[in-house]
Amino acid sequence: MGGVTTTSSELYPVARLAEVREATIRAGLGALLLTPGPDLRYVTGYDALPLERLTCLAVPAAGEPFLMVPRLELPAAEHSQAARLGIEFVAWDETDDPYEEVARRLGAVGRVGLADRMWAMQSLRFRAVMPEAEQVLAGSALRELRMRKTPAERAALAEAGAAIDAVHTLVPSLLKAGRTEREAGRDIAEAIIDAGHTRVDFVIVGSGPNGASPHHELSDRVIQSGEPVVVDIGGTMPSGYCSDSTRVYCIGEPPAEFAAYYEVLRSAQEAACAHVRPGVTCESVDAAAREVIAEAGFGDRFIHRTGHGIGLETHEEPYIVSGNTEPMEPGFAFSVEPGIYLPGKHGARIEDILVCGETAGERMNNTTRALVVV
Repeated sequence: MGGVTTTSSELYPVARLAEVREATIRAGLGALLLTPGPDLRYVTGYDALPLERLTCLAVPAAGEPFLMVPRLELPAAEHSQAARLGIEFVAWDETDDPYEEVARRLGAVGRVGLADRMWAMQSLRFRAVMPEAEQVLAGSALRELRMRKTPAERAALAEAGAAIDAVHTLVPSLLKAGRTEREAGRDIAEAIIDAGHTRVDFVIVGSGPNGASPHHELSDRVIQSGEPVVVDIGGTMPSGYCSDSTRVYCIGEPPAEFAAYYEVLRSAQEAACAHVRPGVTCESVDAAAREVIAEAGFGDRFIHRTGHGIGLETHEEPYIVSGNTEPMEPGFAFSVEPGIYLPGKHGARIEDILVCGETAGERMNNTTRALVVV
């Protein structure tokens, strides 16, 4: 596979910078300061290296935006999507203080939004040069934009979903009794790249009792005949958008206890996916899955939220969890991944990425949700 279904200009439109400036004003901020990470990439398309040298996009509520960039990173910036924006690139040299220069250019601002993933050392430097400015998260301005995926973003997520689906179709050939989780995980990671991702973000292979740990790391445990294996995998595509999908496999016939609660889990995941539509709350999607599991007597074995948003980050807003009363809107993208975990025995989780459409949810993952017997 490989390539992207949409062009970079569609994913990172020039008009987005004006939208972000308007959002900055609505949030009551004097400026946004975006360092390398998902916020900067969302606004500019520039996947800048996170370095101790400051790269920072400043978006003032009044005045023109500019990009502070170390001189040695200037060629990369000039060849990035940010070059289409028509903003000033301010190159700084090794003996300059880029923080002071940002502060000087912005002037007095009452509140400043810092990139949600900004390093502490950078936020503290900005506090030192702008001591009167209240620091808040840039998400206060950007969250409404980033949560509502555009058609181009939805297409990128669909491509990511198809790529990780292609990996799951290969997984049965990689899970064999006698192999270790690490050996299988190494081959799965290679398949993630071969399917078109530029980066492997995570590979979970939880065999037997390790399947009861939702974020189990690969280990040297040998996969045994007759036990379930939870495989949760994801990566980042050339577009910058992420994949994430979990399926469960069994090496031979599954234990009767496991087979029974796996069917409960399938029903719960289906109920949550069917519940998705504009207007329902995020917490009601969580409840739709949780009620099925609780009614079957496994309520205390479902130990995490039902899902998380996804886009330029594997985990972002909105979160599908009790207490989140935000109503679904077209363009929301998130996982639906209920799980049942029996410590010391085994566990299971089924995960798809969904995008809320105009009337219902659309799955980005389409491999079988049935237990796959290897």
